[in-house]
Amino acid sequence: MTPIAILLSGRGTNMVALADRVASGDIDADIAFVASDRADAPGLDRAKERGLRTVLLPYGERGKEGAEAFLTRLVEDEGVDWIVLAGFMRLLSSSFVSRQCGKIVNIHPSLLPSFPGVDAIGQAWNYGVAVTGVTVHLVDEKMDHGPILAQEALSLKGGESLHDLEERIHHVEHRLYGDTLKRLLSSRLIFEGRRVTFD
Repeated sequence: MTPIAILLSGRGTNMVALADRVASGDIDADIAFVASDRADAPGLDRAKERGLRTVLLPYGERGKEGAEAFLTRLVEDEGVDWIVLAGFMRLLSSSFVSRQCGKIVNIHPSLLPSFPGVDAIGQAWNYGVAVTGVTVHLVDEKMDHGPILAQEALSLKGGESLHDLEERIHHVEHRLYGDTLKRLLSSRLIFEGRRVTFD
């Protein structure tokens, strides 16, 4: 099994979806720990309910550099192969990302490169798009910018609310992230510029 770490900042719904698939044996991984930058993140309680080790990253005490140094040591001590961002709302430094050598993956609720950053669903809704979706990508030093591993589009439905759209996107996120992580852990990645395929 591949050791992974999951980082979150909020409710942890993507973490729950991944953890359940790991627990079922569908994803061949071992969750070494679930970490958050926020002590009050509900996702930490959800991880504890599943018997997973939880860690608070010390951004408040040590700042970004100190928290990333803490995370680096933890990743090395636990032999983590992949860092899985699941609603982690901190931009990792370029030095941290480069040390992890392309072993960080993220999910974003839009069809990147459209609508990066926070509140991507609201951005797309307010812009009036006819199609939006979900992207799973590798993390580089820029926000929501790394090579794309998977995308799924959703057409907006007439009469649906922003809340309806959010629910549909979250449903896709929970499935697509697990499907992509499963392939990622069992395949070799082939890069052609920014284009990535699974071998």
